[in-house]
Formats: sequence, C-alpha cells, structure tokens
Amino acid sequence: MPRSFANLKDLASHLRQELTSKKFVILYAYNGTGKTRLSTTFKDLGKVDDQPDTLYFNAFTEDLFYWDNDLEEDRERKLKINRNSRFITALWELEMETRIRPFLDRYADFDFRIDTDNWEVIFSRKVTNPNFDENVANPLEERTQMETHIKVSRGEENIFIWCFFLAVVQLVLDGADTYIWVKYIYIDDPISSLDEHNAITVANHLAQLLTRTDKGPRTVVSSHHVLFFNVLSNELKNKAHRHFLKKGATSDKYILEDTTSKPFLHHLATLVELNELLSSGALYTHHFNMLRRVMEQTANFFGLNSWSDCIRVEEDDPDRTLHKRIIDLMSHGDYSLYEPREMMDENKDHFRRIFRTFIATHPFNEMLFSSEAN
Repeated sequence: MPRSFANLKDLASHLRQELTSKKFVILYAYNGTGKTRLSTTFKDLGKVDDQPDTLYFNAFTEDLFYWDNDLEEDRERKLKINRNSRFITALWELEMETRIRPFLDRYADFDFRIDTDNWEVIFSRKVTNPNFDENVANPLEERTQMETHIKVSRGEENIFIWCFFLAVVQLVLDGADTYIWVKYIYIDDPISSLDEHNAITVANHLAQLLTRTDKGPRTVVSSHHVLFFNVLSNELKNKAHRHFLKKGATSDKYILEDTTSKPFLHHLATLVELNELLSSGALYTHHFNMLRRVMEQTANFFGLNSWSDCIRVEEDDPDRTLHKRIIDLMSHGDYSLYEPREMMDENKDHFRRIFRTFIATHPFNEMLFSSEAN
C-alpha cells in the first residue's frame, strides 16, 4: 500500500528509518516532484551542532564549480572550485587527479589538471599537430600536442563533476579520515539528459562502486530517468528498497509507493497517475507531454510508424488530425512543470477523449485503473 507523508521532513525521516534494514533506497520521481529539496531535507536532518552526516550530490553540488572565462584575453578558461565546501576537503592531500582520472576516462576524451594553489581546474585535449609530416623523419616533431585551456561543454563539465564526486565516494568507502563524518550518501539525478547507453553505463558503474564493500555509508539514489532507475534496481537487487515518489493531494504532501517486490514500468505508472488526474479534474498543460511519452513507448513496442498511430479513431474522423495537433502543440510549448498552467475546459475535454480512447484500444490491464475517470 502506498504511504502518505505530510511533508518532506516526515518523508526524509522515513527514508532514514528504511536504511536501518537495507543499505540502499532507490527513488523514481518525475521532475518537479521535489527530489532535490528532499535530498537537502535528508541532509539537514543529520546535522548535529552544525556537523553533517550526509555526503550528497544534487544541483547544489554542481554549483560548487563555476567558470572564469578569461574575458580579457579569451584564452585561459578555468573551472573554479569553492574551497569552503566540506565536499571538497583537503583537496591537495588526497591526490584527487589520480583518483578522478580512472572514472573520467570511462566517459570523456579530454584531460585536466587541478591547480591546488588557486583552486581551479584547467582542461585540455590531445589534438593532431598540423605541422607533423609522417614522411619526414624528425624524432623531435610530435605527432600530437596538448591544446591547453579549452572550455569543455556543459555536458562534459557535468561528467567531470560527477567523476569528482565518485572519487570522493571512493575515499569514503576506503575509510579516509577526511570523510569519517559521512554516515549517509544521497545522490539525486547524477547526470541530467542521459541517453540510453550512458544511463546503463552510469548506473552499472555506480552500483559496482557502491557494492565494493558491505561496510560504509547507507545510500539513497533518486532519479527521473526510468532506465537508470531500472538498471540500478537490477544491479542492487535485494539490497535496496525501491519506491515511486509522487506528489500528494496538496503541494506539501507526498506519496511513496513501494516497487521493491514488483517491476516498475514507467509508462504504466504514468497512465495510472493520468487516470487519477482525470477523476480529480486537476489537469495541466504538461500532462499532454506525459501522455505523448506513453504513446511513443507504446508505438515503439508495437512497431508502429509514429506515436500518432496510437490515436485510434475512425479514419474519416476529423478529430484524428485535431488531436494530433493538440498533443503536438501542448507537448512543445513553453509549459513548465515548475509553473504549471491548468488546461482550459475545452482542452480538458479533448484530453479526456484522447486518453480514454487510448486505454480502451490498447491491451492494458484493466486492474490498473481501479476507478472510472470522470
């Protein structure tokens, strides 16, 4: 049975309690549910006399790094490090470059150097020497040279910070005195915008690292990426509690649905949530996007040409084109989960008809929908 929590503090306390019986808790939740705020609340619960017990990775972790773009010379671009964070303790004593590089080599083709005097990271990449001539025997001429002070992309920056965090986790697991205060690790959405290959790779590598020893901190991992969630669940198996985290009836309430004993299928969970929203009438524009994603997964499963083939109406029904255009418009418009806009009554009617036709003409288990939508 799903459990309801009055606020994030109660939910975070419950997760800490669950970690007394399992080493891991894995949470799946949509963007905008409150995953980052939950990780911060979990961390704050462990503070005693301003001393934390949780090493966490979330959006705030990435903010510990910021760029100096060398606006005057436009050459020596550096990623600065906030030296005041407990996350980055005694950087110069721990051989962090040596620890980070094996992780980074799995994902990236650039190199880096940490300047521990100025607390900054300088990136570089090997490039072909344009002056090299393989037909001229000149042992002093190098085939490749280092291009220093490159500015990596935003995605590459995120990967570097993630690998920096993994190196810190490794120190924790190795029992480094610097991180003896860490009793819990909380990881929220390790790398955003993962494609399928990287979702599998990151989840697999993370599981290998965390299960190196039965000792060490208890860990919570939350994600909005269903493939990452499922791969991590399969890797950790019976060592983890697994949950689907949803918002409750009001913005400050939360529901935790246990998925430990059954496989979690994102598209089915989405359909159940949309069915409940039909009953309540609390339909917002971003729900068209959620419905389209389910149709895309369904079309892929059945080998259809397009998600729009899931809009099953009579061929001569003019609403077929109308409904496709409505979903297209509402899925790609400027409709944010963080500033939700309620649908107009006319669009609610269209949404109800599209949704009901979709579940009626595809072989979903009727037991998913325990009550009729209004």
